[in-house]
Amino acid sequence: MEDKFARDRQRMVASDLRAKGITDPGVLKVMGRIRREDFVKEPYQLQAYADGPLPIGMGQTISQPYIVALMTQELRLNRHCEVLEIGTGSGYQTAVLSGLAKKVYTIERFAPLSESAQAVLGGLGIDNVEFYIGDGSCGWPDERTFDRIIITAAVPKIPEPLTEQLVEGGLMVAPVGCGGVQELVVCEKRNGKIIERVICDVRFVKLFGEYGFDET
Repeated sequence: MEDKFARDRQRMVASDLRAKGITDPGVLKVMGRIRREDFVKEPYQLQAYADGPLPIGMGQTISQPYIVALMTQELRLNRHCEVLEIGTGSGYQTAVLSGLAKKVYTIERFAPLSESAQAVLGGLGIDNVEFYIGDGSCGWPDERTFDRIIITAAVPKIPEPLTEQLVEGGLMVAPVGCGGVQELVVCEKRNGKIIERVICDVRFVKLFGEYGFDET
């Protein structure tokens, strides 16, 4: 079957990723392969490779390709990493992570989004992802730790349960801030403490939950 978006995908990698400072060859390869159009609703498929967010329902969005690439690059993934993703959303970021890590554990509070993502990823033959529907700010429900954690919605501060589930020497990437603009922060756990480094300003929807924003 003809891949009518192949040229758009190549342009995205060249102009929206590599030209803007994405250098990780693994990230560029995976994002050049994954069909972003599969993760957006039909009315928006022609915009799938524009460098901007798109609505996916339930008041949520699929992040712009550059931000997906930047956050993934900052995680410095390898095939030994187990990753916790907070906010499955469309499943696009999940698919990117799955192509670079050993396994991805992903949490989504909206069941319809999780179920849609599971269907798309299953259709693509991606089988190293475990899904959970619930409050992502509380972390994975089992007592376990992760090499990497990525939060794909804004938090007022790094949720304590996620700090506890990050291994020593592990990395976490998250948009942090209470306003309409947040700071993209990379956290490294050293001697049980979180060391933060700010990358740039970003705009994300809020993460609601016990350790996120209050819905009331």
